[in-house]
Amino acid sequence: MNHSVLFPPRETRQHWNDQLTTWLAAADERVGRGAVTPTLDLASFQSELAAIDFENPMPFGDLLEWTIAGMETGVVHMNHPRYFGLFNPAPTFPAQCADRIVATFNPQLASATTSPAAVAIEAHVGRAMARRAGLPPDAVGHFTSGGSEANYTAAICALTHKEPGFSEQGSRAFAGQPVFYISRDSHLAWLKIAHQAGIGRAAARLVPTDGTGKMDLNALETLIQSHRAAGYVPFMLAATAGTTNAGMVDPLHGCAGIAQRHGMWYHVDAAWGGGVLASETLRGALAGIETADSVTVDAHKWFATTMGCGMFLTAHPRALSDAFTVSASFMPSHAPSLDPYVTTAQWSRRFLGLRLFFSLAAGGWAAQAAHVERAVDLARQLAANASARGWKLVNDPSMAVVCLEPPLGSPPVREIVGRVVATGQAWISAASFEGRDVVRACITHGETTPDDVDYVVDLLDRCAGEASKAV
Repeated sequence: MNHSVLFPPRETRQHWNDQLTTWLAAADERVGRGAVTPTLDLASFQSELAAIDFENPMPFGDLLEWTIAGMETGVVHMNHPRYFGLFNPAPTFPAQCADRIVATFNPQLASATTSPAAVAIEAHVGRAMARRAGLPPDAVGHFTSGGSEANYTAAICALTHKEPGFSEQGSRAFAGQPVFYISRDSHLAWLKIAHQAGIGRAAARLVPTDGTGKMDLNALETLIQSHRAAGYVPFMLAATAGTTNAGMVDPLHGCAGIAQRHGMWYHVDAAWGGGVLASETLRGALAGIETADSVTVDAHKWFATTMGCGMFLTAHPRALSDAFTVSASFMPSHAPSLDPYVTTAQWSRRFLGLRLFFSLAAGGWAAQAAHVERAVDLARQLAANASARGWKLVNDPSMAVVCLEPPLGSPPVREIVGRVVATGQAWISAASFEGRDVVRACITHGETTPDDVDYVVDLLDRCAGEASKAV
């Protein structure tokens, strides 16, 4: 009996597949009409969860309904059109379909011998994305669990490229402490990456910004020179193209020049901003990315695939094999250069790339361009609407991120944001920009409307006013 539950006959599978599709569609429709924030009674949920003790099987239909209800009420809904939060958009429909296909076939992408079609599709998308970024013709790309793994890959490649002995000896191979440079507004997963790579968190040197949220090149140059004089070994400069707090882009050309002058690997973390590469109108914002040794793009951000789906692109294919090569007699391999297990940080790997392949194959670059251009237009509408009501725009919203300071006399930003989120009608966040708190709103949903934008501005105004009265 238990075996038939885990591996039911085809008719039973078809029934539950159809039922699941119907229930999920209904839940998604309800989410769009309901609260963005969780409404779950956590105590009741935990009690119900505790009763599922794995000793007494639960009817499968009940299990599906219980789980869908838990997801519908128990998470912040990135798939709600008034989720103006972090870089987690509602996924495209092609990406969702791709996930179902992958779950059915469940290929293992460690080896091109065992999964030739899947490995070929991922490599095809990687090369296309590298070309889109303007990298050299022989540039390659592969998929990662997310931006952190992609940036970690950059660090390992950079360390190995700077000092080949790093592969065997680790940081002891360097003549001095290896250090790398990131903006203070970069994603601070870099600190974890430095720890992970065995060079210590102090190896990640934070460069001041210039007052506009971008890396200060003069401060960067001064830091590098002082570190070299003290015996440190600068090995990588990582510029950010789309900071989390404000969507700002570091001066990519200027960073490239400094990296080249000091013999450092030049990486561009375009986890968010890489989405504009699809748009002929907007891609100029990333001018200079083509000079990078490597690039991070998160497909699960502005390319709107399902989570998690990062990408690592590099102009130096050999750097990947130098960093990750390994020999294993049990691996079925006839073409080692094609095998992801010897060119990526992972070994067992899910077929992530089909999600982006489906979106691009079904809609082309043009559909993706329309998606990001529409998000930027809506962000500009939000900024203009709020500015007309006395809110101050403090950043450039060209990456669909809007940072606002409330009108004079308003309560603290975090109090206003807390009141907005508490309504359940929208989700925004508080962030720090150049040392001051701001309201942060990011357009991520492909079906957000101008009316949704106006609604959120009205809600901001109302919550700021209510907070003022409460004070």
